Amino acid sequence: MKTRYFYGYNIVSASFIIQAISIGAIFTYGVFFKEMQQAFGWSRTLISGASSLAFFVMGTGAIITGTLNDKIGPRIILTISGISLGLGYMIMSQLQTPWQLYLVYGLFVGIGFSTHDVITLSTIVRWFVKYRGRMSGIAKVGTGAGQFLVPLIATMLISNFGWRHAYLIIGGVALIFLVVCAQVMKRDPQKMGLLPDGKKVNRLQNISVAEENNLSFKKAVQTIQFWGICISEFAIFFCLFTIIIHIVPHALDQGLKPAIAASVLSTIGGISMLGRIVMGYINDRIGGKHSLMTCFIILISSFIWLQWTNTAWMLFVFAVVYGFAHGGFFTVMSPMIAEFFGTGSHGQLFGFVLFFGTIGGTIGPVLTGYIFDISGSYQVAFIFLTAFATMGFISIMLLHPFKNGSQHFS
Repeated sequence: MKTRYFYGYNIVSASFIIQAISIGAIFTYGVFFKEMQQAFGWSRTLISGASSLAFFVMGTGAIITGTLNDKIGPRIILTISGISLGLGYMIMSQLQTPWQLYLVYGLFVGIGFSTHDVITLSTIVRWFVKYRGRMSGIAKVGTGAGQFLVPLIATMLISNFGWRHAYLIIGGVALIFLVVCAQVMKRDPQKMGLLPDGKKVNRLQNISVAEENNLSFKKAVQTIQFWGICISEFAIFFCLFTIIIHIVPHALDQGLKPAIAASVLSTIGGISMLGRIVMGYINDRIGGKHSLMTCFIILISSFIWLQWTNTAWMLFVFAVVYGFAHGGFFTVMSPMIAEFFGTGSHGQLFGFVLFFGTIGGTIGPVLTGYIFDISGSYQVAFIFLTAFATMGFISIMLLHPFKNGSQHFS
């Protein structure tokens, strides 16, 4: 008799909320930026530095939390990170000095950010096999919802109550929701007498058969497959974070009004939600490697188009094409790692891959800004983006899944 309701859907729902709140909180930093600048007279470099520190802590923390998730499961880790994020935002309401900004936002909030991807997505791949891609996509739609809703809520709260109270309210709400959602999360279905995708375990069937062929972290890092994926993630974050930071200034340089330029970024966010869902379904049909290659082809096409854009409609076409690939990348990577290496060390492996991505995401926007400063144009930078996207595509195209349990370079 089939189970009518699978607990794995609770995992996906909780992951959706965690993604929405965490990513939404990240995107509010720009909303609070000018408020802090006006309140304290701090430079943009100083305020931006705290965000960069939080991003670095997030990337480093992904390795640690991913490793812990493989050992102790998601509930305790997400509870701690939820408390760290929520209390961090609440303490920001009492901000007075730069060192407090770097300690509270850079460290405590950064720790809170470190789990939203690696823990939720690593847990989902253990609960689903057949529908792994689409469930990851549904959870990642939460990021789009958070990007859209939370900054708007923050703006409203600042307007009505001031920035300090806004931080306090957002932190309190985030603390409650993140901690509650953490209690829903369970490492794998086996402890509930289930197999992935909601199948029941036969009494005579050893539960270990539910596990896929797994490579340990030590063996995985000895393979060219792992490093090829790391290179591709570096290229992905290099390109994606550069566009997020610089597409609005580029649009303004092309003569678009500020509201229209901001709409280009909003279009990317909206279309990315479609990309997450569609590529999740496609991933379940054609596998992670070919799905990732598809995203790269779409990304490269958008960058080639971007070389020639000089009007509003052309930039919006770019936003639609690029936005689809943007969303797809964030859905496909986690299932692909499970596809290549299994789920036994998925958290640690995914955390390491994400760390490589954060390095690219840190370098890309800064290098692009430097290129613009010395050339007065984004033209050369866009060529660099095309080259990096091509490098990522090639690094994935040349990889092949393991055959017959092989764990060597191939």
